[in-house]
Amino acid sequence: MDLSHVREQYETAGLDEGEVDPDPILQFQRWYREAEAAELWEPNAMVLSAVDDEGWPTSRYVLLKSVDHDGFTFYTNYGSAKAAALESAGRASLTFGWLPLRRQVRVRGAVERVAAAESDDYFAQRPRGSQLGAWASPQSQVVEGRGELDRRYDEVAARFGEAPVPRPEHWGGYRVVPSVIEFWQGRPDRFHDRLRFTRAASAAGAGGESGPDRGGGKTWAVDRLAP
Repeated sequence: MDLSHVREQYETAGLDEGEVDPDPILQFQRWYREAEAAELWEPNAMVLSAVDDEGWPTSRYVLLKSVDHDGFTFYTNYGSAKAAALESAGRASLTFGWLPLRRQVRVRGAVERVAAAESDDYFAQRPRGSQLGAWASPQSQVVEGRGELDRRYDEVAARFGEAPVPRPEHWGGYRVVPSVIEFWQGRPDRFHDRLRFTRAASAAGAGGESGPDRGGGKTWAVDRLAP
């Protein structure tokens, strides 16, 4: 299948350094609200990429559940293939593609588990069916068929009955703490706008380690990249 003839001319407004928020987290939130206002389907869907312990890149879509100056948070089964790659690499990248708006955002940073209490709070907000599914699914493991999954789900539903469903220990959140955030805006003639924000490392702490400063926009440097 030859796709060399498929192309589209992007006729959209540009992305100017003087118009973006100096804090890329706030700029991301601005673009996210605009994606919501445009009624894009699942605007919080993002491609999560990491490298597994065999050196293979591995990617899949997950749903962003919160973003603030601590980072980009999502939830999963800690026994899943994605969790194994995240734990092995300790870093990841995220890609948001709001294609009808001719926009893309890429995020790169270290990965950490969120606090158990934070995972508990989010799990309590999930629909009951999703809560039961978190208990029933041995995520990423081989199963005999759909019937096995349905049986496991029914067993979990019977076990909890009408009682509240607690968060299983094997399920919780991860946070990508961004060190680089790039905003891409499509422009005519493939002369797109790309602005890359890079976060400065904080001074070494009491333990002698340095890391990204999780404060506001003053810690970020911005560069324009060629398309």
